[in-house]
Amino acid sequence: MRLWFARLAGVAASQMLLVALGWEMYALTGSTFDLGLVGLVQFVPALALALPAGHAIDRLHRARIVAACFATMLVASLALGAAAWSGTTSRGLLLALAAALGAVRAFWMPAQQALVPALVPTALLPRALAFSSSGMQGAIVAGPAIGGFVFVAGAATLYATCAVLFALATALVLRVNYGFVPPRAEPATLRSLFAGFGFIRARPVVLGAISLDLFAVLLAGVTALLPVYAKDVLGTDAWGLGLLRAAPAVGALAMALVLARWPLQRRTGAWLLGAVALYGATMLGFAVSTSLALSLAALAVGGAADMVSIVIRQTLVQLETPDAMRGRVSAVNSIFIGASNQLGEFRAGAMASVIGPFGAVVAGGLGTIAVAALWARLFPALARRDRLVPAP
Repeated sequence: MRLWFARLAGVAASQMLLVALGWEMYALTGSTFDLGLVGLVQFVPALALALPAGHAIDRLHRARIVAACFATMLVASLALGAAAWSGTTSRGLLLALAAALGAVRAFWMPAQQALVPALVPTALLPRALAFSSSGMQGAIVAGPAIGGFVFVAGAATLYATCAVLFALATALVLRVNYGFVPPRAEPATLRSLFAGFGFIRARPVVLGAISLDLFAVLLAGVTALLPVYAKDVLGTDAWGLGLLRAAPAVGALAMALVLARWPLQRRTGAWLLGAVALYGATMLGFAVSTSLALSLAALAVGGAADMVSIVIRQTLVQLETPDAMRGRVSAVNSIFIGASNQLGEFRAGAMASVIGPFGAVVAGGLGTIAVAALWARLFPALARRDRLVPAP
């Protein structure tokens, strides 16, 4: 439970940071391209550090790695707060700190993913991952909503709140214990660094599930454009932006609770492909909406569909990976996740600067539906996958 509460505080704080970064960047520059650039500068260091991070996670205490990541984000929050308080916030500073957050995510996400299976029995892993995701989604719901309210009191106040939450997360995760046995010391060779890629490539079901998520979120992600929709389409403010950022997580949280109580038992491959297609369809609904309520509903349904994909994908990856490889495989998985999220934000911002926000969202939604149909043909073993956990 310490890890669950630490994740709750840490994810809420990181979501508040992202809301503030996006709002301040758009307020400073008024550029959709710069909104997408915030995502790109997070992805580049995450990509560069992913393989060394995976190697470290398989050799060091994973809980301490997560704690170090929270502590680093605490320092970043204090730096942003100091700049906001002194009136020295700039485009360059926001991009630099976004890059620092991307570097932290290279270690944080795979270490956190690899830590969960070490804490629960294999038979309970799907429920545990759904429960863990419910906490994360609850934080994603609360973070942007709280961030929107706190931002009214000023950016410095918001960043100070983030610092407090990161401090709490650091303290909690330092108290997480598991049966860690230091592995035999081995040099970091190219073969060991790239072992995660080889492992995934040799397993079509895992490769199909991970790459499906990559292309779906890369194409259909609209996070970078939410400040534009909030201000220019829906006529709302930072509070409305917080609601839009939280809406996908509301749907995801509800679905995570359902899956924790009633985990998927059969036809998991079909559920995965159907959920991705539905996710793309909800983005089409969001694109045409000019009502805040309808936009929130579309994003919430999309979040619920995405949660089905997340739980199936994470369970497949963790169940089919031996513990000694989980750090490196999770690091590769984080590259795919980072590409889908950060590059997806850049794709949305760059495309919106050429064809407009509406065109960017519609193109992404249609592309995601097409990807789901194509993956059913390219990865038939994934489409036919029945059970996640072998029957007892």
